[in-house]
Amino acid sequence: MIHNFNAGPSILPKEVFEKASQAVLNFNDTGLSILEIGHRTTLFQPVLDEARALVKELMQLDNDHEVLFLHGGATTQFMQVPMNLLSENELASYTETGTWAAKAIKEAKLFGHVEIAGSTKENNYTSIPEELSVSPTSAYLHITTNETIAGTQWHAIPYDCGVPLVADMSSDILSRQLDFNRFDLIYAGAQKNMGAAGVNLVVVNKNILGKVNRAIPTILDYRNHIAEGSMLNTPPVFAIYVVLLTLRWLKAQGGVPAIELRNNAKASLFYETLDTLPLFKGPIAKEDRSKMNAVFIMDNAELEKEFLELCKKEGMIGVKGHRSVGGFRISMYNALTIDSVKALTDLMKHFAQQHG
Repeated sequence: MIHNFNAGPSILPKEVFEKASQAVLNFNDTGLSILEIGHRTTLFQPVLDEARALVKELMQLDNDHEVLFLHGGATTQFMQVPMNLLSENELASYTETGTWAAKAIKEAKLFGHVEIAGSTKENNYTSIPEELSVSPTSAYLHITTNETIAGTQWHAIPYDCGVPLVADMSSDILSRQLDFNRFDLIYAGAQKNMGAAGVNLVVVNKNILGKVNRAIPTILDYRNHIAEGSMLNTPPVFAIYVVLLTLRWLKAQGGVPAIELRNNAKASLFYETLDTLPLFKGPIAKEDRSKMNAVFIMDNAELEKEFLELCKKEGMIGVKGHRSVGGFRISMYNALTIDSVKALTDLMKHFAQQHG
């Protein structure tokens, strides 16, 4: 049996794979593949409409928030957000909590002034800032709700920051209940909790748009995508279809409240095991540990190598830590079962007994 702990592209529900593969051969009994249908047809429009409606339903969005499916992944949003929201003579506040937050900061500096509202760079991103300093004149505050590489997560969202709130939710979108309407812009690459790589979700409060003093290229202006219903150019048809299938699956499981309970159970099982095994170390502050991406290490590099080989032998994929930090990382996204987490924790206990 394979246990897929990859950080992204990552595990998806088996039924999503089955239905997506069927659609590649014959979409809705049309005799056409989902890969070859026209995007401006009565075949695809219902896919887009239902996917948009399910996002609104699952996130309980109000009428001010628009749902877009765009190209370019979250990385494109590092520049598209400030291009649309930050004038050259304005400042934006950013939190610096890991690799992805740092990348967003770098791009934002091309469009205006950036102030760091809170940073944990000095402790190697092993925690979330305890306090934030947000200028009231900021165009917005940007946070990365979950850092896949560092293994940290915002558990107390700074809703009351006093300025529009922007969030990169690429690695924990739809994994827990949040007041999504209190965010003015949310973006998330789909390839972790929502679907396949190739499409990016953007949820934006339309009232914050149109206020910058720059000309925005047509394809990068959120207002144009809203006006055209995510059809400004050819959308990533297949990736959106996989998102639709994944959203249907999520709703059938009981929606976000139900999946949050499962995710909490998985994270509790793993971290409780980690904390009882001295052989393994958890470098992240306990109150800031990610429920999506758990990172851990050993003091002995040779034992780390041995454990990775054992994981490989037992069909556990994606356990090796990111190349920039080493150690181990397991990703516990929505579709990962608690049985996979139990298989890993049992293996950790066995390994610790052998080397205790």
